[in-house]
Amino acid sequence: MKKKRPPNPKRRLQIAIAAGVIIVVIIVTLSYNFDLAGLKGQKFGNDLALIQSDLKNETQNFDYQLSLYEKNQLSRSEMLNITDSHIEKMQNFLIRYDSLSPPEPFVPSLQLFRLSTQTQLQSDKLLLEWVQTGDNATRTKSDDLLQQSFQYEMNALQSFNNAKSKDSQ
Repeated sequence: MKKKRPPNPKRRLQIAIAAGVIIVVIIVTLSYNFDLAGLKGQKFGNDLALIQSDLKNETQNFDYQLSLYEKNQLSRSEMLNITDSHIEKMQNFLIRYDSLSPPEPFVPSLQLFRLSTQTQLQSDKLLLEWVQTGDNATRTKSDDLLQQSFQYEMNALQSFNNAKSKDSQ
């Protein structure tokens, strides 16, 4: 018959210490990953806010220039140059959206913000055509697309706020 050995207290202590170390490592790793995810989310939010702010400023400036053109305070050639420059800037906003790395819950809102800007760009291209031709049907199409762009923007904001409230829970 085999004789049972008495439990080794040193061995138990070593196992307890190892288990404690593993638990601490897991907690630190999880905490680090949560902090990293939070920082990534914060960076995404800051980058998106900067794009939206720059886009708002560009749009307001362009709208002001357009109002001057409509009051005959800018020539057609000046407005064409302004519109060409504006369209180039709008295309750069799309590139900036594409460079963002959103956390998963924010992907739909980013897609909607991008779609809004893309639709606004289509509207601005029609506006360029209107400046070139004076065709009011083109201007109406441009206005319709601008309204659609605004709706996408509102949906994007709602999606963003929904993702933000879910992310903070």
